[in-house]
Amino acid sequence: MTKSKVAVIKGKRSIKTVLKALKPICKPEEFVDKPILIKVNFISIKKWDTGATTDPIVVESLIRFFQPYNDQIFVVESDATITKADEAAKATGIIELCEKYDIPFLNLRKYPELVEVEVPNPEVLSTIKFPKIVLGSHVISAAKMKTHGDTQVTLGLKNMFGLLTDRPKSGYHSLGISKVIVDINSVFRPTLTVIDGFIAMEGSGPVSGSPVKMDLIIAGKDVVATDTVTSKIMGFEPTDIYHIRRVAELGLGNMENIEIIGEDLKNVTREFKKA
Repeated sequence: MTKSKVAVIKGKRSIKTVLKALKPICKPEEFVDKPILIKVNFISIKKWDTGATTDPIVVESLIRFFQPYNDQIFVVESDATITKADEAAKATGIIELCEKYDIPFLNLRKYPELVEVEVPNPEVLSTIKFPKIVLGSHVISAAKMKTHGDTQVTLGLKNMFGLLTDRPKSGYHSLGISKVIVDINSVFRPTLTVIDGFIAMEGSGPVSGSPVKMDLIIAGKDVVATDTVTSKIMGFEPTDIYHIRRVAELGLGNMENIEIIGEDLKNVTREFKKA
């Protein structure tokens, strides 16, 4: 398997820091063939500095990086069990940001056309219904660096759970959310993953934990490799995290053959309090 590149960049909260992570990982002209969906994490109406939701600076950086090459960019999220995506987008400043750059915000739960996709060798879901626009787009998983009570961490792979439009989502939790995450990513993975670690979250994640100032952006095309590296930075053993290990076992990403660009992990690792 080809070596996966993951950028680990430490710097102050700024567009410059995000772009420093993006430039060695991808070229914006590679994303011109279809729309771009920036998938944020809006499980709450809490702002970025709590560690709960994607920082608008990260979203703005992605818009500025890709917009000169692609005029079909959307910021997307779907309703969580408790939080409505539109309310979270307004409360976190994303609606204002979208208006600034003339970028639509799309609540995927309201998207009218769903496409049912068969899951090969499923864990728990034999088919998954995705909004049609998702399947015809580049999805950028603009995830948050957080702990999670059920999945240990919520990063790029877990952020794809928000592509499901059902509400409430408690039924998926009862099936085993880690296995649902595997099924989602076995049929559709992000083209690019960008982990927002400017302010991360530890403890009772993904909503009520404590903010942790990490000043980090982690980016990669291989979501498994990106999550693997980020988990290590958080003090977790990635092979102990079911959804990361299982997606790798399916041959859909690297856990070992990884080239890290930027920081030496030993200089940025912090033992996060578990959820």
